Amino acid sequence: MLSKPLSTAAVVDHVVARLVADDQLVVPIANGEPAGLLDELESRAGTLSNVRVHQMHALRDRPYIRGEFRGHLEHVSWFLSEVTRPAFWSGGCHFAPANFSEVPQFLVEKSPAFVLAAASPPDRHGYFSLGVSADYAAALIGRVPFVLEVNPQMPRTHGANRLHASDVEAWCEADYPLVEAGLSSKVRSEDKAIAELVAERIPNQATLQLGIGGVPGEVARLLVDHRDLGVHTELLSDPVVDLVEAGVVTGIYKNSHRGRIVATFALGTKRLYDFCHNNDVVEFLPVDEVNDPRTIGTEPNFISINATFEVDLFGQCASETLGHRYWSGSGGQADFARGAQYSNGGDGYVVLRSTTAGGETSRITPTLKQGAVVTTMKNTVDNVVTEYGVAELRGRTLSERAQALIAVAAPQHRDWLTSEAVRMGLLTKR
Repeated sequence: MLSKPLSTAAVVDHVVARLVADDQLVVPIANGEPAGLLDELESRAGTLSNVRVHQMHALRDRPYIRGEFRGHLEHVSWFLSEVTRPAFWSGGCHFAPANFSEVPQFLVEKSPAFVLAAASPPDRHGYFSLGVSADYAAALIGRVPFVLEVNPQMPRTHGANRLHASDVEAWCEADYPLVEAGLSSKVRSEDKAIAELVAERIPNQATLQLGIGGVPGEVARLLVDHRDLGVHTELLSDPVVDLVEAGVVTGIYKNSHRGRIVATFALGTKRLYDFCHNNDVVEFLPVDEVNDPRTIGTEPNFISINATFEVDLFGQCASETLGHRYWSGSGGQADFARGAQYSNGGDGYVVLRSTTAGGETSRITPTLKQGAVVTTMKNTVDNVVTEYGVAELRGRTLSERAQALIAVAAPQHRDWLTSEAVRMGLLTKR
């Protein structure tokens, strides 16, 4: 442990001197990335031998992600982003599919050499905060040596994402703003209709999982007259701040972390990051706790809202691939869908527009496209929502499922879907 900061170069010297061939490094999700440390590490890539960096949802484009240091320093993505998606398609980086809740376990099994993480400055007691991250990194505190890049622009947050200076291998300082990801000001009419259908089914005192995107933002906007909602979510985003400021979120009916907002990472605008700073109402916890379906299921009236690309007439959801081509990753969709099923009074919603742009192709399909990957299996999908309605699938027969899904498909595709359902034996010809 080093009680005082070193230069970024000296910290990377410290790391590189201890790395051997085939070592593994871990970097937290999104803004948990220590930008300066990775810059310096890339400059030494030629001295490394097959070292792999594991990270979900990278926000910064980097040469090593694009495969420019193959055999020396390579990237393993656990969730594709705008940065890693084209790199993966071109063979520049690797991709590992997993439910978010299980990523800490998989990383521990790889015996990583270090976690390289961004952090807020230490407090007067010597504790660093991992800021807007907890994710899989917080689950490795005490198990893997941490090397930190301390940034005064990183919010100091509360929860199980703190570590004492005595647990830090080495640290340096940097000063740069966090990457922001705001909501689009233009929300499509279909998304508004979907949000209305979901919002009207959310009771007072429910606990919510709200992510980023048009539908969650619209759902939040429609909940301003609700009372005593709770938040237990993988991703904390700006719509939650709106609900807190409207007096809607109190969390007093939650069973665990009563009165607190629980998340495993935050990504949004500076307004969100300022909200998180020194706010003990927000608790950042490791993802193997936040996303554990058994934990989620202890909350009554839990509402899970997730998006998908395509749903077939059995109820299978392809949420991470377009056909056989990977677009994102499993993330926490299956975790929260299962948790909502365990919840007393809980409901899971999978949302999608009924067609692709132009309306020519239905996103409710007889079978998933060839090569498509199932993210949430049919037995776990509860409600499927398009702009045309809500298909309730829980406990339904295959024929009831097919009928419900056809009813929420775009009208111009329903006859075709019905004939295909008959051909597949899901419906009987009348």
